[in-house]
Amino acid sequence: MGSIRPAPQDTTAQQAAPQRRGAVVAALMLAMALAALDSTIVSTAVPQIVGDLGGFSVFSWLFSGYLLAVTVSLPVYGKLSDTFGRKPVLVAGAALFLLGSLLCALAWNMGALIAFRIVQGLGGGALQGTVQTLAADLYPLEERPKIQSKLSTVWALSAVAGPAVGGVLAGYADWRWIFLVNLPVGGLALWLIVRHLHEPQRTRAARARVDWAGALAVFACGGVLLTALVQGGVAWPWLSAPSLGLFGLGLALVAVTVAVERRAAEPIIPGWVWRRRTIAAVNLALGALGVLMVAPTVFLPTYAQAVLGLGPVAAGFVLCVWTLSWPVAAAHSQHLYRRIGFRDTALCGIGTAALLLCAFPFLPYPGHAWQPTLLMLLLGAALGFFQLPLIVGVQSTVGWSERGTTTASVLFCRQTGQTAGAAVFGAVANGVLATRLGGAGDLDSLTRALDGGTVPEGTRRAVADAVHAVYFGAAGAAALAFLVLLCVAPRRFAVLGADEAAPAGR
Repeated sequence: MGSIRPAPQDTTAQQAAPQRRGAVVAALMLAMALAALDSTIVSTAVPQIVGDLGGFSVFSWLFSGYLLAVTVSLPVYGKLSDTFGRKPVLVAGAALFLLGSLLCALAWNMGALIAFRIVQGLGGGALQGTVQTLAADLYPLEERPKIQSKLSTVWALSAVAGPAVGGVLAGYADWRWIFLVNLPVGGLALWLIVRHLHEPQRTRAARARVDWAGALAVFACGGVLLTALVQGGVAWPWLSAPSLGLFGLGLALVAVTVAVERRAAEPIIPGWVWRRRTIAAVNLALGALGVLMVAPTVFLPTYAQAVLGLGPVAAGFVLCVWTLSWPVAAAHSQHLYRRIGFRDTALCGIGTAALLLCAFPFLPYPGHAWQPTLLMLLLGAALGFFQLPLIVGVQSTVGWSERGTTTASVLFCRQTGQTAGAAVFGAVANGVLATRLGGAGDLDSLTRALDGGTVPEGTRRAVADAVHAVYFGAAGAAALAFLVLLCVAPRRFAVLGADEAAPAGR
Protein backbone atom coordinates (compact mmCIF):
# COMPACT_ATOMS: atom_id res chain seq x y z
CA MET A 1 0.00 0.00 0.00
CA GLY A 2 1.00 3.61 -0.34
CA SER A 3 2.17 5.69 2.52
CA ILE A 4 -1.03 7.72 2.77
CA ARG A 5 -4.35 6.65 1.44
CA PRO A 6 -7.63 8.18 2.56
CA ALA A 7 -9.53 5.63 4.56
CA PRO A 8 -13.28 5.07 4.32
CA GLN A 9 -15.23 7.01 6.84
CA ASP A 10 -17.21 4.13 8.37
CA THR A 11 -14.70 3.18 11.08
CA THR A 12 -16.09 2.23 14.46
CA ALA A 13 -13.72 4.66 16.10
CA GLN A 14 -15.48 7.61 14.50
CA GLN A 15 -19.09 6.54 15.05
CA ALA A 16 -19.34 8.44 18.32
CA ALA A 17 -21.16 11.76 18.32
CA PRO A 18 -18.84 14.77 17.91
CA GLN A 19 -19.90 16.08 21.34
CA ARG A 20 -18.97 12.80 23.01
CA ARG A 21 -15.69 12.58 21.18
CA GLY A 22 -14.88 16.14 22.24
CA ALA A 23 -15.51 15.22 25.87
CA VAL A 24 -13.25 12.19 25.55
CA VAL A 25 -10.50 14.29 23.96
CA ALA A 26 -10.79 16.76 26.86
CA ALA A 27 -10.43 13.84 29.27
CA LEU A 28 -7.38 12.56 27.39
CA MET A 29 -5.75 15.98 27.52
CA LEU A 30 -6.40 16.23 31.26
CA ALA A 31 -4.98 12.75 31.79
CA MET A 32 -1.91 13.59 29.72
CA ALA A 33 -1.47 16.81 31.68
CA LEU A 34 -1.31 14.80 34.90
CA ALA A 35 1.55 12.71 33.55
CA ALA A 36 3.30 15.62 31.80
CA LEU A 37 3.21 18.01 34.76
CA ASP A 38 4.35 15.47 37.29
CA SER A 39 8.14 15.68 37.04
CA THR A 40 8.39 19.39 36.23
CA ILE A 41 6.07 20.48 39.02
CA VAL A 42 7.89 18.39 41.63
CA SER A 43 11.40 19.51 40.66
CA THR A 44 11.02 23.07 41.97
CA ALA A 45 9.73 21.87 45.35
CA VAL A 46 12.67 19.59 46.17
CA PRO A 47 14.25 22.05 48.69
CA GLN A 48 10.98 22.32 50.63
CA ILE A 49 10.40 18.55 50.51
CA VAL A 50 13.92 17.78 51.74
CA GLY A 51 13.65 20.47 54.41
CA ASP A 52 10.47 18.89 55.73
CA LEU A 53 11.16 15.17 55.33
CA GLY A 54 14.97 14.97 55.17
CA GLY A 55 16.58 12.32 52.98
CA PHE A 56 18.72 14.59 50.81
CA SER A 57 21.01 11.69 49.86
CA VAL A 58 18.16 9.79 48.17
CA PHE A 59 15.87 12.55 46.93
CA SER A 60 16.83 11.86 43.29
CA TRP A 61 14.72 8.71 43.55
CA LEU A 62 11.65 10.96 43.61
CA PHE A 63 12.28 11.22 39.87
CA SER A 64 14.14 7.98 39.16
CA GLY A 65 11.55 5.81 40.92
CA TYR A 66 8.70 7.45 39.01
CA LEU A 67 10.56 7.12 35.69
CA LEU A 68 11.38 3.46 36.30
CA ALA A 69 7.76 2.62 37.14
CA VAL A 70 6.42 4.42 34.06
CA THR A 71 8.93 2.80 31.73
CA VAL A 72 8.66 -0.82 32.86
CA SER A 73 4.86 -0.71 33.03
CA LEU A 74 4.31 0.63 29.50
CA PRO A 75 4.55 -2.75 27.68
CA VAL A 76 2.27 -4.39 30.23
CA TYR A 77 -0.44 -1.76 29.88
CA GLY A 78 -0.15 -1.86 26.10
CA LYS A 79 -0.90 -5.58 26.03
CA LEU A 80 -3.68 -5.27 28.60
CA SER A 81 -5.38 -2.54 26.56
CA ASP A 82 -5.31 -4.80 23.48
CA THR A 83 -6.78 -7.64 25.54
CA PHE A 84 -9.41 -5.94 27.69
CA GLY A 85 -9.94 -2.60 25.95
CA ARG A 86 -8.63 0.91 26.48
CA LYS A 87 -11.26 2.14 28.90
CA PRO A 88 -10.68 -0.26 31.82
CA VAL A 89 -6.91 0.17 31.56
CA LEU A 90 -7.17 3.97 31.45
CA VAL A 91 -9.64 4.08 34.34
CA ALA A 92 -7.48 1.75 36.44
CA GLY A 93 -4.32 3.69 35.60
CA ALA A 94 -5.88 7.07 36.42
CA ALA A 95 -7.25 5.71 39.71
CA LEU A 96 -3.82 4.30 40.61
CA PHE A 97 -2.15 7.61 39.75
CA LEU A 98 -4.61 9.52 41.93
CA LEU A 99 -4.14 7.04 44.79
CA GLY A 100 -0.39 7.54 44.51
CA SER A 101 -0.89 11.33 44.52
CA LEU A 102 -2.98 11.17 47.69
CA LEU A 103 -0.44 8.92 49.39
CA CYS A 104 2.40 11.24 48.36
CA ALA A 105 0.59 14.14 50.01
CA LEU A 106 0.33 12.07 53.21
CA ALA A 107 3.97 10.87 53.18
CA TRP A 108 5.72 11.01 56.56
CA ASN A 109 9.33 10.55 55.40
CA MET A 110 11.40 10.42 52.22
CA GLY A 111 11.26 6.62 51.99
CA ALA A 112 7.46 6.67 52.04
CA LEU A 113 7.33 9.49 49.50
CA ILE A 114 9.62 7.58 47.11
CA ALA A 115 7.48 4.44 47.47
CA PHE A 116 4.31 6.39 46.75
CA ARG A 117 5.96 8.07 43.77
CA ILE A 118 6.51 4.59 42.36
CA VAL A 119 2.78 3.92 42.81
CA GLN A 120 2.16 7.15 40.90
CA GLY A 121 4.50 5.99 38.17
CA LEU A 122 2.66 2.69 37.78
CA GLY A 123 -0.48 4.72 37.08
CA GLY A 124 1.42 7.16 34.87
CA GLY A 125 2.48 4.34 32.57
CA ALA A 126 -1.16 3.56 31.87
CA LEU A 127 -1.93 7.22 31.25
CA GLN A 128 0.88 7.79 28.75
CA GLY A 129 0.45 4.64 26.70
CA THR A 130 -3.33 4.39 26.67
CA VAL A 131 -3.92 8.07 25.89
CA GLN A 132 -1.67 7.84 22.83
CA THR A 133 -3.43 4.65 21.71
CA LEU A 134 -6.90 6.13 22.15
CA ALA A 135 -5.84 9.14 20.09
CA ALA A 136 -5.35 6.77 17.15
CA ASP A 137 -8.61 4.94 17.89
CA LEU A 138 -10.71 8.11 17.97
CA TYR A 139 -9.48 9.79 14.80
CA PRO A 140 -9.07 8.55 11.22
CA LEU A 141 -5.64 8.85 9.68
CA GLU A 142 -6.23 12.16 7.96
CA GLU A 143 -7.42 13.80 11.22
CA ARG A 144 -4.90 12.18 13.58
CA PRO A 145 -2.39 15.08 13.51
CA LYS A 146 -5.05 17.25 15.18
CA ILE A 147 -5.26 15.17 18.34
CA GLN A 148 -1.51 14.47 18.37
CA SER A 149 -0.73 18.17 18.14
CA LYS A 150 -3.13 18.82 21.02
CA LEU A 151 -1.34 16.24 23.13
CA SER A 152 2.02 17.73 22.14
CA THR A 153 0.73 21.14 23.20
CA VAL A 154 -0.16 19.70 26.61
CA TRP A 155 3.44 18.54 27.00
CA ALA A 156 4.76 21.93 25.88
CA LEU A 157 2.56 23.90 28.27
CA SER A 158 3.43 21.52 31.09
CA ALA A 159 7.15 22.04 30.50
CA VAL A 160 6.64 25.82 30.78
CA ALA A 161 4.00 25.98 33.50
CA GLY A 162 5.12 23.08 35.70
CA PRO A 163 8.11 24.73 37.39
CA ALA A 164 6.18 27.96 37.95
CA VAL A 165 3.16 26.19 39.47
CA GLY A 166 5.38 24.00 41.62
CA GLY A 167 7.33 26.99 42.87
CA VAL A 168 4.18 28.93 43.76
CA LEU A 169 2.60 26.01 45.62
CA ALA A 170 5.80 25.16 47.49
CA GLY A 171 6.57 28.79 48.33
CA TYR A 172 3.14 30.10 49.28
CA ALA A 173 1.17 27.03 50.33
CA ASP A 174 2.78 23.66 51.10
CA TRP A 175 4.63 21.15 48.94
CA ARG A 176 1.90 18.59 49.63
CA TRP A 177 -0.48 20.63 47.47
CA ILE A 178 1.67 19.71 44.47
CA PHE A 179 0.19 16.23 44.75
CA LEU A 180 -3.25 17.22 46.03
CA VAL A 181 -4.01 19.39 42.97
CA ASN A 182 -3.92 16.19 40.91
CA LEU A 183 -7.09 14.95 42.61
CA PRO A 184 -9.69 17.38 41.17
CA VAL A 185 -8.02 17.38 37.72
CA GLY A 186 -7.80 13.59 37.64
CA GLY A 187 -11.28 13.23 39.09
CA LEU A 188 -12.73 15.32 36.26
CA ALA A 189 -10.79 13.27 33.69
CA LEU A 190 -12.08 10.03 35.24
CA TRP A 191 -15.67 11.26 35.22
CA LEU A 192 -15.47 12.27 31.55
CA ILE A 193 -13.91 8.91 30.60
CA VAL A 194 -16.49 6.84 32.47
CA ARG A 195 -19.39 8.88 31.17
CA HIS A 196 -18.41 9.51 27.55
CA LEU A 197 -15.93 6.84 26.42
CA HIS A 198 -17.92 3.89 25.04
CA GLU A 199 -15.86 1.32 23.21
CA PRO A 200 -17.53 -0.95 20.66
CA GLN A 201 -18.13 -4.61 21.38
CA ARG A 202 -15.28 -6.79 20.15
CA THR A 203 -14.86 -10.42 19.30
CA ARG A 204 -12.42 -12.05 21.70
CA ALA A 205 -11.76 -15.32 23.43
CA ALA A 206 -14.21 -16.37 26.11
CA ARG A 207 -11.38 -16.31 28.64
CA ALA A 208 -8.63 -13.83 27.92
CA ARG A 209 -5.20 -15.08 28.87
CA VAL A 210 -2.77 -12.64 30.45
CA ASP A 211 0.92 -13.42 30.48
CA TRP A 212 1.50 -12.55 34.13
CA ALA A 213 4.83 -14.43 34.20
CA GLY A 214 5.99 -12.33 31.26
CA ALA A 215 4.76 -9.14 32.94
CA LEU A 216 6.75 -9.99 36.08
CA ALA A 217 9.83 -10.78 33.98
CA VAL A 218 9.52 -7.48 32.10
CA PHE A 219 9.16 -5.58 35.38
CA ALA A 220 12.19 -7.30 36.91
CA CYS A 221 14.39 -7.03 33.84
CA GLY A 222 13.51 -3.42 33.08
CA GLY A 223 13.72 -2.35 36.70
CA VAL A 224 17.20 -3.81 37.22
CA LEU A 225 18.69 -2.49 33.97
CA LEU A 226 17.18 0.98 34.33
CA THR A 227 18.33 1.16 37.96
CA ALA A 228 21.85 0.31 36.81
CA LEU A 229 21.70 3.11 34.23
CA VAL A 230 20.16 5.66 36.60
CA GLN A 231 22.52 5.00 39.52
CA GLY A 232 25.71 4.20 37.61
CA GLY A 233 28.23 7.01 37.92
CA VAL A 234 26.03 8.67 40.57
CA ALA A 235 25.55 6.38 43.55
CA TRP A 236 28.57 4.27 42.64
CA PRO A 237 31.30 4.19 39.93
CA TRP A 238 30.47 2.53 36.62
CA LEU A 239 33.02 -0.24 37.09
CA SER A 240 32.21 -0.90 40.75
CA ALA A 241 30.78 -4.16 42.08
CA PRO A 242 27.18 -2.81 42.44
CA SER A 243 27.16 -1.50 38.87
CA LEU A 244 28.63 -4.62 37.31
CA GLY A 245 26.40 -6.82 39.46
CA LEU A 246 23.24 -5.01 38.38
CA PHE A 247 24.18 -5.13 34.71
CA GLY A 248 25.01 -8.83 35.01
CA LEU A 249 21.73 -9.55 36.74
CA GLY A 250 19.89 -7.48 34.15
CA LEU A 251 21.40 -9.41 31.26
CA ALA A 252 20.47 -12.69 32.95
CA LEU A 253 16.91 -11.43 33.37
CA VAL A 254 16.85 -10.48 29.67
CA ALA A 255 17.52 -14.13 28.85
CA VAL A 256 14.80 -15.23 31.29
CA THR A 257 12.33 -12.75 29.79
CA VAL A 258 13.02 -13.93 26.25
CA ALA A 259 12.55 -17.56 27.31
CA VAL A 260 9.28 -16.80 29.13
CA GLU A 261 7.89 -14.70 26.29
CA ARG A 262 8.72 -17.31 23.64
CA ARG A 263 6.69 -19.91 25.53
CA ALA A 264 3.72 -17.64 26.33
CA ALA A 265 0.54 -17.95 24.28
CA GLU A 266 -0.12 -14.19 24.52
CA PRO A 267 3.25 -12.60 25.38
CA ILE A 268 3.47 -9.12 26.87
CA ILE A 269 6.16 -8.23 24.33
CA PRO A 270 5.31 -10.33 21.26
CA GLY A 271 8.02 -11.20 18.78
CA TRP A 272 6.26 -9.44 15.90
CA VAL A 273 7.10 -6.07 17.49
CA TRP A 274 10.69 -6.64 16.35
CA ARG A 275 10.10 -8.88 13.33
CA ARG A 276 8.09 -6.26 11.43
CA ARG A 277 10.44 -3.83 9.76
CA THR A 278 8.26 -0.77 10.22
CA ILE A 279 7.70 -1.22 13.96
CA ALA A 280 11.30 -2.24 14.64
CA ALA A 281 12.64 0.78 12.74
CA VAL A 282 10.33 3.21 14.54
CA ASN A 283 11.22 1.70 17.91
CA LEU A 284 14.95 2.11 17.25
CA ALA A 285 14.55 5.60 15.77
CA LEU A 286 12.50 6.87 18.72
CA GLY A 287 14.93 5.22 21.12
CA ALA A 288 17.61 7.38 19.50
CA LEU A 289 15.27 10.38 19.88
CA GLY A 290 15.11 9.70 23.62
CA VAL A 291 18.90 9.73 23.74
CA LEU A 292 19.35 13.01 21.86
CA MET A 293 16.63 14.79 23.86
CA VAL A 294 18.84 14.54 26.94
CA ALA A 295 21.35 17.04 25.50
CA PRO A 296 19.08 20.11 25.59
CA THR A 297 16.78 19.15 28.46
CA VAL A 298 19.52 18.25 30.95
CA PHE A 299 22.59 20.23 29.86
CA LEU A 300 21.36 23.40 28.15
CA PRO A 301 20.12 25.14 31.36
CA THR A 302 23.56 24.67 32.97
CA TYR A 303 25.24 25.97 29.80
CA ALA A 304 22.95 29.00 29.72
CA GLN A 305 23.74 29.90 33.33
CA ALA A 306 27.44 29.02 33.52
CA VAL A 307 28.57 30.09 30.02
CA LEU A 308 26.06 32.74 28.97
CA GLY A 309 25.64 34.14 32.48
CA LEU A 310 21.84 34.00 32.42
CA GLY A 311 19.61 33.69 35.46
CA PRO A 312 17.47 30.58 36.05
CA VAL A 313 14.35 32.12 34.48
CA ALA A 314 16.14 33.27 31.33
CA ALA A 315 17.92 29.91 31.08
CA GLY A 316 14.58 28.19 31.30
CA PHE A 317 13.27 30.32 28.44
CA VAL A 318 16.20 29.31 26.21
CA LEU A 319 15.20 25.71 26.77
CA CYS A 320 11.42 26.04 26.58
CA VAL A 321 11.30 27.55 23.09
CA TRP A 322 11.71 24.10 21.53
CA THR A 323 8.57 22.94 23.32
CA LEU A 324 6.71 25.74 21.51
CA SER A 325 7.94 25.00 17.99
CA TRP A 326 7.67 21.21 18.37
CA PRO A 327 3.82 20.93 18.47
CA VAL A 328 3.41 23.60 15.79
CA ALA A 329 5.67 21.70 13.40
CA ALA A 330 4.01 18.40 14.34
CA ALA A 331 0.59 19.81 13.50
CA HIS A 332 1.80 20.87 10.05
CA SER A 333 3.81 17.73 9.31
CA GLN A 334 0.77 16.15 7.66
CA HIS A 335 1.11 18.49 4.73
CA LEU A 336 4.53 16.99 4.03
CA TYR A 337 3.94 13.32 4.80
CA ARG A 338 0.82 13.28 2.63
CA ARG A 339 3.11 14.16 -0.27
CA ILE A 340 6.30 12.24 0.39
CA GLY A 341 5.33 9.65 2.98
CA PHE A 342 5.95 9.03 6.68
CA ARG A 343 9.52 7.78 6.39
CA ASP A 344 10.83 10.51 4.13
CA THR A 345 9.21 13.24 6.26
CA ALA A 346 10.86 11.79 9.35
CA LEU A 347 14.18 11.61 7.49
CA CYS A 348 13.92 15.31 6.68
CA GLY A 349 13.20 16.11 10.31
CA ILE A 350 15.96 14.03 11.89
CA GLY A 351 18.50 15.00 9.23
CA THR A 352 17.86 18.68 9.99
CA ALA A 353 18.05 17.95 13.73
CA ALA A 354 21.46 16.29 13.29
CA LEU A 355 22.79 19.38 11.50
CA LEU A 356 21.42 21.72 14.19
CA LEU A 357 22.93 19.64 16.98
CA CYS A 358 26.28 19.65 15.16
CA ALA A 359 26.03 23.44 14.78
CA PHE A 360 25.69 24.05 18.53
CA PRO A 361 29.39 23.50 19.38
CA PHE A 362 30.36 26.02 16.68
CA LEU A 363 28.43 28.89 18.25
CA PRO A 364 30.66 31.84 19.19
CA TYR A 365 32.10 31.73 22.70
CA PRO A 366 30.63 32.92 24.98
CA GLY A 367 28.04 34.16 22.52
CA HIS A 368 24.61 35.69 23.00
CA ALA A 369 21.45 34.12 24.35
CA TRP A 370 19.57 34.50 21.06
CA GLN A 371 21.96 32.14 19.28
CA PRO A 372 21.20 28.91 21.24
CA THR A 373 17.59 30.08 21.52
CA LEU A 374 17.27 30.19 17.73
CA LEU A 375 18.90 26.78 17.41
CA MET A 376 16.49 25.32 19.97
CA LEU A 377 13.51 26.85 18.17
CA LEU A 378 14.62 25.22 14.91
CA LEU A 379 15.47 21.94 16.68
CA GLY A 380 11.96 21.69 18.14
CA ALA A 381 10.48 22.21 14.66
CA ALA A 382 12.78 19.56 13.16
CA LEU A 383 11.84 17.01 15.82
CA GLY A 384 8.16 17.79 15.34
CA PHE A 385 8.56 16.72 11.71
CA PHE A 386 10.39 13.60 12.89
CA GLN A 387 8.41 12.15 15.77
CA LEU A 388 4.77 12.67 14.86
CA PRO A 389 4.89 11.11 11.35
CA LEU A 390 6.52 8.02 12.84
CA ILE A 391 3.94 7.63 15.61
CA VAL A 392 0.98 8.27 13.30
CA GLY A 393 2.49 6.06 10.62
CA VAL A 394 3.28 3.05 12.81
CA GLN A 395 -0.14 3.20 14.51
CA SER A 396 -1.74 3.14 11.06
CA THR A 397 0.00 -0.09 10.07
CA VAL A 398 -1.65 -2.21 12.77
CA GLY A 399 -5.22 -3.11 13.65
CA TRP A 400 -7.05 -2.29 16.86
CA SER A 401 -5.95 -5.49 18.61
CA GLU A 402 -2.25 -4.66 18.11
CA ARG A 403 -2.29 -0.88 18.45
CA GLY A 404 -1.87 -0.73 22.21
CA THR A 405 1.14 -3.05 22.17
CA THR A 406 2.69 -1.17 19.24
CA THR A 407 2.22 2.26 20.82
CA ALA A 408 3.57 1.04 24.15
CA SER A 409 6.67 -0.43 22.50
CA VAL A 410 7.40 2.91 20.81
CA LEU A 411 7.00 4.87 24.06
CA PHE A 412 9.01 2.26 25.99
CA CYS A 413 11.94 2.61 23.59
CA ARG A 414 11.85 6.40 23.79
CA GLN A 415 11.78 6.35 27.60
CA THR A 416 14.59 3.81 27.72
CA GLY A 417 16.60 5.94 25.31
CA GLN A 418 16.23 8.94 27.62
CA THR A 419 17.43 6.93 30.60
CA ALA A 420 20.42 5.56 28.69
CA GLY A 421 21.20 9.01 27.26
CA ALA A 422 21.19 10.63 30.69
CA ALA A 423 23.63 8.01 31.97
CA VAL A 424 25.98 8.12 28.96
CA PHE A 425 25.99 11.88 28.47
CA GLY A 426 26.36 12.47 32.20
CA ALA A 427 29.50 10.35 32.15
CA VAL A 428 30.78 12.19 29.05
CA ALA A 429 30.16 15.64 30.54
CA ASN A 430 31.72 14.75 33.89
CA GLY A 431 34.72 13.22 32.12
CA VAL A 432 35.35 16.37 30.08
CA LEU A 433 34.93 18.58 33.16
CA ALA A 434 37.33 16.44 35.16
CA THR A 435 39.90 16.64 32.37
CA ARG A 436 39.57 20.41 31.93
CA LEU A 437 39.47 21.20 35.66
CA GLY A 438 42.02 18.65 36.77
CA GLY A 439 39.46 16.50 38.58
CA ALA A 440 38.21 19.48 40.59
CA GLY A 441 34.51 18.88 40.07
CA ASP A 442 31.64 17.40 38.12
CA LEU A 443 28.44 18.71 36.57
CA ASP A 444 26.31 18.16 39.67
CA SER A 445 28.64 20.11 41.97
CA LEU A 446 28.92 22.87 39.36
CA THR A 447 25.12 23.12 39.05
CA ARG A 448 24.78 23.52 42.82
CA ALA A 449 27.50 26.17 42.80
CA LEU A 450 25.82 28.36 40.18
CA ASP A 451 23.84 30.15 42.89
CA GLY A 452 27.11 31.44 44.29
CA GLY A 453 27.61 34.14 41.67
CA THR A 454 30.25 34.63 38.98
CA VAL A 455 31.67 31.49 37.37
CA PRO A 456 35.47 31.62 36.79
CA GLU A 457 36.59 31.83 33.18
CA GLY A 458 38.33 28.47 33.29
CA THR A 459 35.18 26.82 34.57
CA ARG A 460 33.07 28.51 31.89
CA ARG A 461 35.37 27.11 29.21
CA ALA A 462 35.20 23.66 30.77
CA VAL A 463 31.39 23.71 30.87
CA ALA A 464 31.25 24.85 27.25
CA ASP A 465 33.55 22.01 26.20
CA ALA A 466 31.52 19.46 28.19
CA VAL A 467 28.20 20.55 26.71
CA HIS A 468 29.70 20.68 23.22
CA ALA A 469 30.81 17.06 23.62
CA VAL A 470 27.29 16.10 24.68
CA TYR A 471 25.76 17.86 21.67
CA PHE A 472 28.14 16.03 19.35
CA GLY A 473 26.95 12.80 20.97
CA ALA A 474 23.34 13.86 20.45
CA ALA A 475 24.10 14.57 16.79
CA GLY A 476 25.49 11.04 16.58
CA ALA A 477 22.22 9.68 17.99
CA ALA A 478 20.30 11.68 15.38
CA ALA A 479 22.54 10.31 12.63
CA LEU A 480 21.90 6.78 13.93
CA ALA A 481 18.14 7.37 13.76
CA PHE A 482 18.56 8.64 10.19
CA LEU A 483 20.46 5.50 9.18
CA VAL A 484 17.93 3.19 10.84
CA LEU A 485 15.05 4.80 8.96
CA LEU A 486 16.98 4.83 5.71
CA CYS A 487 18.17 1.21 5.89
CA VAL A 488 15.51 -0.61 7.93
CA ALA A 489 12.18 1.19 7.52
CA PRO A 490 10.25 0.56 4.28
CA ARG A 491 9.90 3.63 2.13
CA ARG A 492 6.12 3.27 2.15
CA PHE A 493 4.31 2.26 5.33
CA ALA A 494 1.64 -0.39 4.77
CA VAL A 495 -1.33 1.65 6.01
CA LEU A 496 -4.43 -0.40 6.84
CA GLY A 497 -7.85 0.58 5.59
CA ALA A 498 -10.54 1.64 8.04
CA ASP A 499 -12.27 -1.74 8.01
CA GLU A 500 -8.99 -3.49 8.89
CA ALA A 501 -7.95 -1.03 11.57
CA ALA A 502 -11.25 -0.95 13.49
CA PRO A 503 -12.12 -3.46 16.22
CA ALA A 504 -14.12 -6.44 15.01
CA GLY A 505 -17.72 -6.45 16.04
CA ARG A 506 -19.59 -9.38 17.42
